[in-house]
Amino acid sequence: MSRYAISDIHGCNKTFRYMVEEEINLQTSDTLYLLGDYIDRGPDSKGVIDFIMELRRNGYQVITLWGNHEDMMLHALESSGYTDNWFFNGGKETLKSFGVETLFGIPMPYWRFIEELQLYVELEDYLLVHAGFDFSAKNPFSDRDTMLWTRDFEVDKKILGNRKIIHGHTPTYLTEIADSLIDPVSDVINIDGGCVFSSRLGYLVALNMDTLELHALRNREEY
Repeated sequence: MSRYAISDIHGCNKTFRYMVEEEINLQTSDTLYLLGDYIDRGPDSKGVIDFIMELRRNGYQVITLWGNHEDMMLHALESSGYTDNWFFNGGKETLKSFGVETLFGIPMPYWRFIEELQLYVELEDYLLVHAGFDFSAKNPFSDRDTMLWTRDFEVDKKILGNRKIIHGHTPTYLTEIADSLIDPVSDVINIDGGCVFSSRLGYLVALNMDTLELHALRNREEY
């Protein structure tokens, strides 16, 4: 019964599927936490969501969080004036994966998937979130923008206690991720290996939350 965390898949479905099926060999007794940004930039955003829904249908425990790219996609649906911003950040690739020209062509089950995402998960030993928390806010767990968008935050040990924060959002080199796992004073683990940025970073990372074993898989997509 292992717990794994993966973040920032960004449409890299072949890499994601190989990570789950071959690299960590996910079992139905395990729990997989996905920390957002399933879509945009990569070639198969639809396939990523399809695979997550397939895992759930087959009895796997998959907990899905919001990412800022799902947030952008929803804003683009609600306001046409936001569409260009979403396109600039990889939205065109998402539409292409669905074989549609506008967001209104995406079937309802995918919108339900997005609407049911969680902003964060609180466990006895971890806080899981896409980007981070504003611990100076009156209620850090209600600050949606920070949880999805922040690039920098300071930890309040009074709130965090003995837990660690696992997040993604900011692409990070594997050496830095590995260093954070062995740093005795580090309270924060960023697991975004920049999978979709194959020329600069290019790794999908899965963290075993129980053993702190790091699984890093090179981007396997065909562009």
